[in-house]
Amino acid sequence: MAPTTSGATTSTSSAVTLHVNGEKYTLSVDHRTTLLDALRERLDLTGTKKGCDQGQCGACTVLLDGRRAVSCLQLAVAAEGREITTIEGVADGDRLHPVQQAFLELDGYQCGYCTPGQICSALAVIEEHAAGWPSAVTADVRPEAGVAQLTPEEIRERMSGNLCRCGAYVSIVEAVARAAQSSDMRSSETKEAAA
Repeated sequence: MAPTTSGATTSTSSAVTLHVNGEKYTLSVDHRTTLLDALRERLDLTGTKKGCDQGQCGACTVLLDGRRAVSCLQLAVAAEGREITTIEGVADGDRLHPVQQAFLELDGYQCGYCTPGQICSALAVIEEHAAGWPSAVTADVRPEAGVAQLTPEEIRERMSGNLCRCGAYVSIVEAVARAAQSSDMRSSETKEAAA
C-alpha cells in the first residue's frame, strides 16, 4: 500500500462475502471488479453472460435480493451481503423452474446466449407483476384498479431490457406468459390447500 499525501494508506482490493445461489463465497476482489466478472472469473459461474458490458443488452441479468440487476454495472463489493441468484441457482436440482421449462417447451431461445439473462429477468417480471407493479404500458395505474392483466404488450415492455440477437421474442413472450399462468395456478392451489 502506498501512502497518500494525507499520510493515510489506501488499498485497491477488499475481501467480500458473496451469497450466491444459497452458498457463501469469500474472496478478495479489486474494488473495480464487476459482479459479472466475479461470478464468471472467480466463482466459475459462467451461465451469466457478458454481452455489451455496458448494461444495455441484459445478457448478464441476475437477481439481487429478488430484483433484476445487470451484473456488468454492479460492483462486486456493492453486492456483499445481498442474495444473488444466477441462472445456476434457478432450477431445483434436476427439476427445471417453470420459467425454464416454458422456455424449453416453447423454443424461447435459439443460440442460447441471452437465455440465462432472459430467464432471470422473466422471474423478476412475473414477481413484479404479481406484486402489482405497473409498467410503462399499464393502462390504469391506480391502486383500486388492481393488478393489470399480463398481456403480450405488458410482457414485451417489462422484458425490453433483454435483447435477443436471434429474434426469438415471440417465443420468449409466450414462455413468460405460460410460466406466469403456471405461477398463478400454483399460488391458487397453495391458497386452497391452506384453507
